Amino acid sequence: MTKESQSKEEEIELGSLFIIIGKGFSNLFRFIGKIFKEIFHFFILILLFIKGNFIKLVIATVIGAIVGFFLEFKKEATYGADLQVQPNFKSSRQLYNNVNYYNDLVKQKDTASLAKVFKIKKAEAATLKKFEIYPIKNGNDLLTSYDDLILSVDTLTAKSYSFVNFKNTFTDFDYKIHNIHVIATKKDVFSKLDEVIISSIVDNKFFNKVKKLTNENLNRTDSLLRQNLTQIDSLRKVYMTVLIEESKKQNSGTNIDLGGINKTTKELELFETNRKINKDLKDIVEDKSEKSEVLNVISNFQPTGYEIKGIDKNFGFLGAGLALTLIILFLLLRQLNNYLNNYEKE
Repeated sequence: MTKESQSKEEEIELGSLFIIIGKGFSNLFRFIGKIFKEIFHFFILILLFIKGNFIKLVIATVIGAIVGFFLEFKKEATYGADLQVQPNFKSSRQLYNNVNYYNDLVKQKDTASLAKVFKIKKAEAATLKKFEIYPIKNGNDLLTSYDDLILSVDTLTAKSYSFVNFKNTFTDFDYKIHNIHVIATKKDVFSKLDEVIISSIVDNKFFNKVKKLTNENLNRTDSLLRQNLTQIDSLRKVYMTVLIEESKKQNSGTNIDLGGINKTTKELELFETNRKINKDLKDIVEDKSEKSEVLNVISNFQPTGYEIKGIDKNFGFLGAGLALTLIILFLLLRQLNNYLNNYEKE
């Protein structure tokens, strides 16, 4: 085979390759154009539907809005208030159970039980409309909890337990701060609720026992660390005295003390140990401040609740939206029924 024939074959192969690539791009652009065409067609169908049923849609929306605004005018104003707490000793699950229990009483309209639990009048209990609790989600809580876990286990276990696995097991109960939200039709009833909610956890015997043991351990650790700190300060003073005496001897003679380097190293080690103990003491103080109570109250219920407003809560807008949705569904179903009837005749 000559070089000329080989060159012609290569040109033919390249030409075929370019043709295939060209067809590929052509098909791709045709497909994209078809998609845009279908989107445009769908948009035109929507406009035609609105044009053909415009009056019906407007009438339904106006009627829904009128009914909704009438109900909005007739309904009682609702107020909200929030209680933010930081549960300790894994008491958050019990707190959630208690709040859900209060909400169940509201759903059952058991005003007698609500009045008894919160020590309020039945008329005030009847104004309570909702109890809910949810965590104040903070990514730092997740990272801190994971770091604490890694530091508390051996290296092999830490390597086998990834952050993703830990994140999947991290629940709402594990966040530090939780918000208790209450809705009522009486704006000054909230200040009578927080004491009962807090005491339901604080007065729990089990949690108090855990609190007592935890604080005893923290106090014991604090005392030991302070003793160690005092001993280290004493050792540092001894080393300083020795170094000063050695320095005087060296200044008065020509002796070279090679042990001075070792003394300096030991003094640096004492400084590092002192720093670590102070850090541990700081952590202990923070733990004691957080865990001195079963439940830390970040903020109490406001004495006067705030009025709950907004478009998503307004019956007028909700009524208009609901009426519009229903009329659209009705018209679409009627068109579908007509299409099916015509299809049968064909």
